[in-house]
Amino acid sequence: MERRRELVNFLPVLLLMLVGFASVYAARSEQINAGSLTYGLFFIGLFAGAHLLLRVAAPHADPYLLPLAALLSALGIMMIYRIDPGLAAAQTKWLMVGLGLFAAIVVFLRDYRKLDDYIYLLGALGVLLLALTIIFGSEINGARLWLRFGGLSIQPGEFSKVLITIFLAGYLNSKRELLSTTTWRFLGIPMPDLKHLLPLVTMWGLSFALLLLMNDLGTSLLFFGIFLAMTYVATGRLAYPMLGGILFTGGAILAYNIKYTVHTRVDIWLNPWTDAAGSGYQIVQSLFAIGDGGLFGTGLGKGYLLFQSGEPIIPALHTDFIFSAIAEELGLAGATALIILFMLLCYRGFKIAITSDDGFSKLLAVGLSAGLALQTFVILGGVMKLIPLTGITLPFVSYGGSSIVANYASLALLLLISHRTNAEQAS
Repeated sequence: MERRRELVNFLPVLLLMLVGFASVYAARSEQINAGSLTYGLFFIGLFAGAHLLLRVAAPHADPYLLPLAALLSALGIMMIYRIDPGLAAAQTKWLMVGLGLFAAIVVFLRDYRKLDDYIYLLGALGVLLLALTIIFGSEINGARLWLRFGGLSIQPGEFSKVLITIFLAGYLNSKRELLSTTTWRFLGIPMPDLKHLLPLVTMWGLSFALLLLMNDLGTSLLFFGIFLAMTYVATGRLAYPMLGGILFTGGAILAYNIKYTVHTRVDIWLNPWTDAAGSGYQIVQSLFAIGDGGLFGTGLGKGYLLFQSGEPIIPALHTDFIFSAIAEELGLAGATALIILFMLLCYRGFKIAITSDDGFSKLLAVGLSAGLALQTFVILGGVMKLIPLTGITLPFVSYGGSSIVANYASLALLLLISHRTNAEQAS
């Protein structure tokens, strides 16, 4: 039943893929021919293969997650092709790698609960990847997020996010009763024994270290936000997110006063117009592009996104600011539709968590879904000047091989959790 429903959900997605890729191709090459359908047909083939795999390996998996991810991925590559066809080809290759990892997880990790036996190893690996980034990483636009191997760049934080989420799911599941027991009060808030606050302090320390050493508020907020969401679900106590919020705010204020990069990003957020041709140029142009889209946009492939030389008007348009390009060409209607797609994706993830009947599955689904939700909010808030701009990607949409591979790994785990839950409820 779920796979038939998934196939029905795919039909409008596949139609949008064909029309969208044909429109962008025609706008760039100023002609419509068989080549204008090639990208669309290729994508249909990729996701048809993923659908068939789920029919065999996870027939009871959620029927909405894969079509939503497919539509977001297709829209992202459409816009990247619009900006730079070479980058679109590279992103397509990374999409294939991501779907390959997706397939491997679905086939070889059907009993994902075995991960609970290796949570300390996976958590240590996640921290090691972050440490390697801090020590050997390349700094771009003030943030140290990348490791370079020859001509290849990866963003280890994307994979650390998944590994640490798995660790937290196992750890919090085993310690939830201890963390739920209160023995004293702080400012009227019931608190557990001091020794059980160690995980909260440790995660705060890790997040603050990321903020100081990687110069990136977004990555720090993402990791700490995932931890607080999972801790609240594990314990049911507001004390943890409340105290965590106080700790993070204090750390952010301290970083603002001692780190030039953080200070500069906050100042740009507060008033980019003071240096609109310099440090505030990106965010100012982003706001212009979003406003220029109006209600229904300039049309797919027809926005004023590139200089005559072919360079993007907004630096990092294909990564940090891809939402601005979508908002200009598809308007408020298209931008709102994109946000709704992300809301649906996160809703399905949280619904999987609610229906899961064991603690590890529930917490893992919450962590993965919270990660997608927070990452989406942080980058969209940055390009719309709601919060300071960070260098993280828009899930499934922005250019970035590490991001799309890690996101499809998260998607595979969510589908496996839903498959197990639905199969048990059906039996």
